[in-house]
Amino acid sequence: MDSQIIVDRADGIATVSLSNPDRLNAVNAAMWRDLRTAMEHCGRDAEVRCVILRGAGDKAFAAGGDIEEFLTVRATVDDALHYHEELVAAALDAIRNCPVPTVAAIQGACVGGGLEIAGCCDIRIAGASARFGAPINKLGFSMYPGEMAGLLALVGPAVVLEILLEGRILDAQEALAKGLLTRVVDDERVIDEALGAAGRIAAGAPLVARWHKQWVRRLMTGAPLSEDERRSAFDFLATDDYREGIDAFLSKRKPVFKGH
Repeated sequence: MDSQIIVDRADGIATVSLSNPDRLNAVNAAMWRDLRTAMEHCGRDAEVRCVILRGAGDKAFAAGGDIEEFLTVRATVDDALHYHEELVAAALDAIRNCPVPTVAAIQGACVGGGLEIAGCCDIRIAGASARFGAPINKLGFSMYPGEMAGLLALVGPAVVLEILLEGRILDAQEALAKGLLTRVVDDERVIDEALGAAGRIAAGAPLVARWHKQWVRRLMTGAPLSEDERRSAFDFLATDDYREGIDAFLSKRKPVFKGH
């Protein structure tokens, strides 16, 4: 199959690869649908402790959506709503809402839909020669609000407007300075760096990782915590992993967490 979402699992880490080699991993309608399914499955799999998202090969993370199919998938307003809401935004929501930590390993072009995907991940590691942007002003269409939400939450309105209004392509260092990235490494180190980050996440207590994601998102709403929420912040006290962590620390040994 020429275009597909490939999922590999090893040592508690799921690697989800965007593969469309003839189009620099541009994401078509079927891939958006399968990306959502893959992320939802990873989030439900108790054995998965971290998800790495990457582009197949080393030429591109994803060079946007598959523009050639736009003439059919967005032929009418109803078609466009289905495509952008039920396929694209739904896939992005599945990444953003995934209870398992996510790491984007970015090589090459990370443009348009690729930038949206990376922006929904928790950690974004890019190679020094990676490129970022969304030059859709040159194509005559605007970014759908449901797709813009992740980037807006990540870098705020000023950077989002700069990206969309100018349509300029940013290099990795500028993307890092603007908050689009977590770190930049040499090109040949991207995958190893992502695997290292995922390994450190997987070595920690998986329930704690999920709670940290949950609490960051909750606190970003700005609403005060209720009494029940404050009490639930100590749910870890009843877990086997908490007892294992404390015992391992006192015994000066490496903890073995099981997610219970």
